[in-house]
Amino acid sequence: MARIPDPSSTGPRAPASGLRHWTTRALLDWMTGAFREKGLDAPRLCAELLVAHVIGCERLRLYMEADRPASDLERDHLRALVARALRHEPVQYLVGEAWFFSLPMKVDRRVLVPRPSSETIVEHLLQTVRADPGLAPGGALVIADVCTGSGCLAVAILKNLPGARALATDLSPPALEVAHLNAQRHGVFDRIELLQGDLLSPLESHPAGHGLHALVSNPPYIPDHEWAEVPPNVKDFEPELALRAGPDGLAFVRPLIEQGPDHLRPGGLLFVEIASSTAASVLELARASPRLTGARIVDDFEGLPRVLFARRV
Repeated sequence: MARIPDPSSTGPRAPASGLRHWTTRALLDWMTGAFREKGLDAPRLCAELLVAHVIGCERLRLYMEADRPASDLERDHLRALVARALRHEPVQYLVGEAWFFSLPMKVDRRVLVPRPSSETIVEHLLQTVRADPGLAPGGALVIADVCTGSGCLAVAILKNLPGARALATDLSPPALEVAHLNAQRHGVFDRIELLQGDLLSPLESHPAGHGLHALVSNPPYIPDHEWAEVPPNVKDFEPELALRAGPDGLAFVRPLIEQGPDHLRPGGLLFVEIASSTAASVLELARASPRLTGARIVDDFEGLPRVLFARRV
């Protein structure tokens, strides 16, 4: 296992000027190198998150106090966390938090780690709603977030649309516990209902489950044949229930396209995150639906085709 050298050693990037303590700067540089060598995504960010977590400060302060020496206790804590990160345990789980659409979200192994590709849904929904004030006069939208997980989609949308309300569904009660915490944390709990059940089923009997202004979802979408290539930080730690989607990756996307319009009002919005490898099949399904119009695939921040957008006829 990679170790943070003892302060008295001459380990990698040891502090200069004769100092015997590892400073924030030295720790960040050493950890970034170790993470980069191991192939972790965003190694500098991972290092910043861990050091900020152990010290108990915002990431910006790491650079304002770059020469602050770490205590023995902090160094020991970091050594343990670095060892886990180098075994590909998600850093977001190690610190108990992930940022999504500029909001900190509680995360642990009950839910997926929110990722920037999912922010594409929030960004395009907000743009569409603001460009179409007739969709919900007064901004009083009612949306559903299906397979809500941590609640990141619903919470981010409600934070940016103060008049909106949300129904958030998930099959997993433990996942809904995390969504509950995030809704409370960001002051939207009075505008969200958390419903346990499989995919769209919780919406069937709910008074607000039909005539929705928008339905969004980040469902499981990894095809079985791609599972072996999934990175270990995802495959070995994140909930498989929220990831795998059968032979063609459409086990959950297909019913959202076929049955989702049942829950939307005319002109209502449908946003579904998908695997980039299934984009053509998803678009074909959506364009074949007589109750959807304007179907297209939206690229994420990396330029990958990752989100289906369509409107209810």
